[in-house]
Amino acid sequence: MASRFYIETLGCPKNEVDSEKLVGTLLAQGLTATDDETDADVVVVNTCAFIEDARKESIDTILALSDRRKKGARLVVTGCMAERYGDELRANLPEADQIAGFGVAIATGVAPVAAAASGVATSASTTAVTLGKKPSLTVASETVPSFDLLNLPRPKSREPWAYVKIAEGCDRNCGFCAIPSFRGPQRSRDIDSILREVDELQAKEIVLVAQDLASYGKDRPGELGAGSIVPLVRAVSAKVPRTRLLYLYPSDLTDELIEAILASGVPYFDLSLQHVSKPHLRRMRRWGDGERFLKRIADIRSRDAQSAFRSNFIVGYPGETEDDHDQLLAFVRESSLDWCGFFEYSPEEGTYAVDLPDQVPAGLMHERIAELRELQDAITAAKRDDLIDEVVEVLVDETGVGRSHREAPQIDGIVRVPDTLATGSFAKVRIVDAEGPDLVAEGASSHAR
Repeated sequence: MASRFYIETLGCPKNEVDSEKLVGTLLAQGLTATDDETDADVVVVNTCAFIEDARKESIDTILALSDRRKKGARLVVTGCMAERYGDELRANLPEADQIAGFGVAIATGVAPVAAAASGVATSASTTAVTLGKKPSLTVASETVPSFDLLNLPRPKSREPWAYVKIAEGCDRNCGFCAIPSFRGPQRSRDIDSILREVDELQAKEIVLVAQDLASYGKDRPGELGAGSIVPLVRAVSAKVPRTRLLYLYPSDLTDELIEAILASGVPYFDLSLQHVSKPHLRRMRRWGDGERFLKRIADIRSRDAQSAFRSNFIVGYPGETEDDHDQLLAFVRESSLDWCGFFEYSPEEGTYAVDLPDQVPAGLMHERIAELRELQDAITAAKRDDLIDEVVEVLVDETGVGRSHREAPQIDGIVRVPDTLATGSFAKVRIVDAEGPDLVAEGASSHAR
């Protein structure tokens, strides 16, 4: 019987892509996948290290899976936490058989199948590897690893939609973010390799992701260059019915990109705003202000009134005043975004902000974030109520569950649809009720697209 593997993925959609790439390499080595961690010979935890809560979740998950794995099963820790804190994990986590940072293949003990035509090596090292150092935000050019998740093949999508990572790393220096210290500088993929992956996935909706999506191509001025995201979106849109973009830095949201998104079949704008107070954004080492953001949102709505918007905001970054908080509250009211995420500031070792004065007390952060979430919940509920009696087109993700262009997979609400609609089909349905972030639909039959 072939050895079996189980992968637990934590964190963001970019980690989901990495896990699917790992699935491809493990299948190539002759292993088979299982959804039961107690039946696996190799248990892999793809960790997140973005903030303290994510790191705690990663450790808790590792220990829980260690307890549940069968005797003799290998436990492998990979992902951002393995890269950022590799030495510390190796020293303090004896439960793990391997700590595999970026560029390190998973050691399974199974002889690999010959590498695919892509030339990607699938051999796994069984020796201990020295991994990530303590964080530092000095980002230098790096040699592309031979085991490069960004460009490895992956299997056909198991869902009607799929994330596609178009670049790795980030060249920005936001005051709160440690990602450049362990993901490295931006490294954009070839358009041809992205389109080949789109074809291989055979999905109806492609969700493009990266740490800094709209900066795609800037790191390769001779081959791609600034603005390369626009022809990429157009090329992907020509292949699939839906193309969705996540994580757009507002300064790079050009008119050309807006038009490409509106033409993609998914007028959905996920804007990485983080705050709206101009002086506070400068403390964050970020661009923009609330007035500019409101104007851009209004401009997009004037082009397509059906456009949906999502953003995320950090609450309690050092120096945030009551006036800054009031500006954010006012912006949330006026912008009336469909979806918003609010996160408490987490001091990250090696970042600009970690030693800044005027740290916001935890209690005050809790109060501010509760106020914002209560406000946004009411806005989202009202916008969902407004859709009652509307006819919308959904992609059926699974039995009884669909999404219109307004809902990103795994992030936003869903549309509950009749069980008779086929998974992977598109259908026009009438919204008859709203239950918080979710909608309830009835009627219609599926159709091909």
